[in-house]
Amino acid sequence: MTTMTDEELHARIVESASILRGHRIALLTGAGVSTDSGIPAYRGEGVRTRSDPMTIQTYLGDEAARRRYWVGGHLGWRAFASASPNRGHLSLAEMEAAGVVTGVITQNVDGLHLRAGSSHVIEVHGTMRRVFCLHCGQVFDRRDVAVQIEEANPWIAVPENVALAPDGDVLPESTEGFIIPTCTVCDGMLKPDVVFFGEYVPQDRFRAAESLLRASSALIVAGSSLVVNSGVRIVERARRRGIPLIIVNREPTRADAWADVTIAGGTSDVLPALQELLA
Repeated sequence: MTTMTDEELHARIVESASILRGHRIALLTGAGVSTDSGIPAYRGEGVRTRSDPMTIQTYLGDEAARRRYWVGGHLGWRAFASASPNRGHLSLAEMEAAGVVTGVITQNVDGLHLRAGSSHVIEVHGTMRRVFCLHCGQVFDRRDVAVQIEEANPWIAVPENVALAPDGDVLPESTEGFIIPTCTVCDGMLKPDVVFFGEYVPQDRFRAAESLLRASSALIVAGSSLVVNSGVRIVERARRRGIPLIIVNREPTRADAWADVTIAGGTSDVLPALQELLA
């Protein structure tokens, strides 16, 4: 997929709309949907990469790594949580309300689809809104955990310019003296309700995503390079059924060869344009 001229982009959007018209459309979204809300993508030109992403094995077994995670996660979450839905999020919510879109399967943990007004959202990789105890299972609102962190670590402050990662994390300069939050019920270990590297997507979430896809007759992939297996598995199921597949992503994806149309453009421009043509 290469950079398109405005004419080429418009032609691809019109072609996609002609294919999608009359279908009930499922969406599979990735980090590229949220870049215009100030949340960076995992991949692509200019992306800040992590050489040491947090794995579940490291999180569970290394207290120092867990401390770094909570410092960075807290600093990033404060900025991450202030992001607002962009035109792409809003257009999907409006298309769902109009009966054109059946729902959204998202790899994002930012909650922006729900805040935009989409009601049928499956967050396959979890959400930053919740934290749970690995010992007793108690679930907490992330805002309450943030209060606990700031009460136990009154010195912590969010810098004015935070270099965010797509999951709301930052690279902290220091973790010295930081007190890790614990469960207020049993003092057990807390973990954000997100899928870490090395973890599998919970079966009930993936079954819900499959159910949404079965209720749909077309699939749009928006803002995902489809490097993560959960996204590829959804696309493979659509391919086996032979339903129309449209891919909207600035960078090439693993499924471009399967798509009816690929659109190398930004989702906050392309999705509202599709909405207008499908209205």
